[in-house]
Amino acid sequence: MSCLHKIGLLVLALMSSASALLAQQPGTSQYKCMIQMTNYMGEGAYIVVSLINGKGAYEKTMYVLGSDKKWYPDVKEWHKALGKKTPNISAITGASVAGGDRSVTVLEIDNTKLNKDYKLRFESAVEDKNYHVKDLEIPLTTEGLSAKSEGTGYIRYVRFSPNTSN
Repeated sequence: MSCLHKIGLLVLALMSSASALLAQQPGTSQYKCMIQMTNYMGEGAYIVVSLINGKGAYEKTMYVLGSDKKWYPDVKEWHKALGKKTPNISAITGASVAGGDRSVTVLEIDNTKLNKDYKLRFESAVEDKNYHVKDLEIPLTTEGLSAKSEGTGYIRYVRFSPNTSN
């Protein structure tokens, strides 16, 4: 094996170890989240990205695509989970996203939740169309965040990448 090949393998091993160590460290990591929509006809979709614990309960709203609060009840399970304790989510909202379009946002993920029994749920709703409580669920693992994940409703797929521009 060439010296250059050995160095490359060593670098890959160190990067893998660093990633595993980061997942155990307190603090947060930022990930770019790219959502590619299917080519549906109709209004822009409201999408809520939530942190779901191992018991299936909502723990945190990570991001909301769609800023008009009057449509939040259309994202039924998320809205029901909020109950009367509606948090201030203005810092984590963006525009709704139309059929065929894509949206890129940055999610801040608690490192202590990685590689545990958590997942990210993507709920989607479109005015006068179907609601998808689990358009997509991604295990909050190193593998889950590095894979392309296919949606089942208005979302075609989601991809994550580490945010190195922070």
